[in-house]
Amino acid sequence: MAVDVRARRSERIEVRMTPADRALIDRAVSANGSQLTEFVVTHLKIAARRVLADRSEFTLSAEASEEWEKINDRPAQDIPGLRALMARPSPFLAE
Repeated sequence: MAVDVRARRSERIEVRMTPADRALIDRAVSANGSQLTEFVVTHLKIAARRVLADRSEFTLSAEASEEWEKINDRPAQDIPGLRALMARPSPFLAE
């Protein structure tokens, strides 16, 4: 049984843009052979995932991963003043 994706869509986003921006998007939709909603939602989700990627994923090549492990395997260094800095109350927390 096919699921009608449109039936589940209930949220709206309204966007103001220049006529040139709209014409560009309309041309892309036409070239893609899709509907405006499908095109916009697909590409907004791609953009959103890219923005959020560094907050949810950490991907390294094999070479970079080896370097990362070498760095993490080193013993911790005592950095002058760091303990005192970390012991201070955060200026961002209300007291």
